[in-house]
Amino acid sequence: MAAASACIQDGSLLVNGKTLLTGVPFNVKVSPVESSAAFFFGATSSIPSSRHVFSLGVLQEFQFLCLFRHKIWWMIPRVGKLACEIPMETQMLLLEVKEKSALCDGDSLHLSTEKTFYVLLLPVLEGSFRATLQGARSNELQICVESGDANVQTTNVSEVVFMNSGDNPFKLIKDSIKILENHMGTFKHIDNKKVPGHLDWFGWCTWDAFYKDVNPQGIKEGLERFMEGGCPPRFLIIDDGWQETYNNFQKEGEPFVEGSQFASRLTDIKENGKFRGLKQDIPCYDLQEFTNFIKESYGLKFVYVWHALLGYWGGLHPSSETMRKYNPKIEYPIQSPGNTGNLRDIAMDSLEKFGVGVIDPQRIFDFYNDLHSYLASSGVDGVKVDVQTLLETLGFGHGGRVALTGRYQEALEESIARNFGANNLICCMNHNSDSFYSSKRSAVARASEDFMPRDPTCQTLHIASVAFNSLLMGEIVVPDWDMFQSKHFTAKFHGAARALSGSTVYVSDEPDHHDFELLKKPVLPDGSILRARCSGRPTRDCLFIDPIMDGKNFLKIWNLNKLSGVIGAFNCQGAGNWPLKEGSENILASTSKPLTITGHISPLDIDYIGDIAGDDWTGDCAIYAFNSGSLSRLPKEGKIQVSLSTLECEVFTISPVKVYNRYHFAPIGLIDMYNSGGAIEGLLCSQLPSGCKIQIKTRGCGRFGAYSSSKPSYCTVNSEETKFNYNTEDGLLIIQLEGDCDAREIDVVY
Repeated sequence: MAAASACIQDGSLLVNGKTLLTGVPFNVKVSPVESSAAFFFGATSSIPSSRHVFSLGVLQEFQFLCLFRHKIWWMIPRVGKLACEIPMETQMLLLEVKEKSALCDGDSLHLSTEKTFYVLLLPVLEGSFRATLQGARSNELQICVESGDANVQTTNVSEVVFMNSGDNPFKLIKDSIKILENHMGTFKHIDNKKVPGHLDWFGWCTWDAFYKDVNPQGIKEGLERFMEGGCPPRFLIIDDGWQETYNNFQKEGEPFVEGSQFASRLTDIKENGKFRGLKQDIPCYDLQEFTNFIKESYGLKFVYVWHALLGYWGGLHPSSETMRKYNPKIEYPIQSPGNTGNLRDIAMDSLEKFGVGVIDPQRIFDFYNDLHSYLASSGVDGVKVDVQTLLETLGFGHGGRVALTGRYQEALEESIARNFGANNLICCMNHNSDSFYSSKRSAVARASEDFMPRDPTCQTLHIASVAFNSLLMGEIVVPDWDMFQSKHFTAKFHGAARALSGSTVYVSDEPDHHDFELLKKPVLPDGSILRARCSGRPTRDCLFIDPIMDGKNFLKIWNLNKLSGVIGAFNCQGAGNWPLKEGSENILASTSKPLTITGHISPLDIDYIGDIAGDDWTGDCAIYAFNSGSLSRLPKEGKIQVSLSTLECEVFTISPVKVYNRYHFAPIGLIDMYNSGGAIEGLLCSQLPSGCKIQIKTRGCGRFGAYSSSKPSYCTVNSEETKFNYNTEDGLLIIQLEGDCDAREIDVVY
């Protein structure tokens, strides 16, 4: 079904002939988007203001999924049926609309199956204004439009909410973002960005290992332990703790001042004393020598360092001689009612109290360029840039939040391009539409709030958040699902999710606190990973369920490889509650007994499975379950029943079965890796006088598995005949790949 245009008739908004909104006010208008069937909402007011709330009318009862900012920094999902359940700061709204249709059979009329289509609403940017959606108690759907500067006012907006519809929710979101890319011209779709190379390698971040106490000795020790365990990181993030900062509000020896830890300000672009001067067992005097030392000693390909968008949490220190050239001034953030109406954040509240050293907008590029050129000269390959949505609170006097964000984003991306040519940038704490729709080059961004090893109730929320947030973010950036710890009690849960995220896999293990057997499931011995092709997202039948609190559904996340699909099933029930969810205070999450959830896995859970299967697909799939090691063959409409207890998961490789000559075959991949199919690069079949030869191009080492309807005559690896095992009961063919992780060719001969 193609996207359908919409119209307002008798005060009702109709899409595909279906009424979505009633009581649409006269001041609300819709206008078509050029060269598409999508359209924009606009509205007018008689009173100029920097912040308007317009009603769009009463939203009818439909299953919905929304992504909203529960904190100023981060989004989470929410599902429901009524507009009153749609929170403030909603940045994506997806509706599931069902239509009953009738079929005629001769003279009789029979009720047929329901048709389903989806309606997507995206509040966007228009000029100096930014929009969000929210529900009212009367079930009205409202637009909030704001500039963030009391002096930047308007009475009219015409393109603040984009609406489109289609029968495939994933294609609908992708197509809509591409339409907006062309129409707005302020950002780029991920397909049109350069993706940094670190995504294909295993990494280590120092944050949860050391927090701000990070130091060269600890980094050296940690890298040594990884090497000894056979899981060498190829990229490293030196997180917060390496910079020279000063805190005016916390004096040594005095009682701790709550929140003052966020008020520290940057005093120099160079590293602090921990990274200068000769250290024990480390022949290095500064950051450059240390970076060169760890690259040469431990085979690191990428070293990133952390900094905040304004330099540090509290910005730049105005009294610093080094910082004065950037003309920083102390400004006091002003939060939007949308932020304070959801969850307040201690960091943001502290910055409101203590102020921020804001860089002169005319000197932003100079600051980034000086910082990044120094880092690049020190052997640093890229940066993780944090605390980004702080800018939205500093728009007063700068033309508003959208204008200020755009200036900073442009300067940051220009500096990255000049100093780190491979686009080596990770954006973080940037979950506002100001940032999303100002992103022309930034290609990686954190997908959720931090992995929090000390909070057992946040683990399942993390997995659900990154998957749902990737629906929107995955069309603009590669969502980074954050680090985890390999010896954490939820490590298997997190490790499996990261392996099918479509992004990198990295940990924040403390030295000597590792589970190398677990790490070898997503990481190959050379430090590379088997990265899936897309962003991991919830399956279609999970889009409108609550995998955290409904007590009956587990979460399914799908992705694609070149020749197969992958699904992870995660039981997130009974281990945490969504913040701001009505009734959650009555649910004992962390102390409740584990819940066993039973559901189904099907090849049809993989959207686009037919595209990778090709025209000669039988319609059947081979399904390999990672934990159980079981192999099944199913028609594409078939289902496998799965039962999982709280915090249990299973990963399924789903490979289309194709017929070569008379032999049915489906490659699985490296069956001891979570994303087995990520190892397969290609497959060809050639006819032989007595049968056929299937040639598989793959990489990595370990057990390679495939489904085969018959036992092969023989198998070769790089033209040398090799032993294989074949199970006649389930058709599982296993070939051992010895040696390194280089590309190789497997021939299966019948």
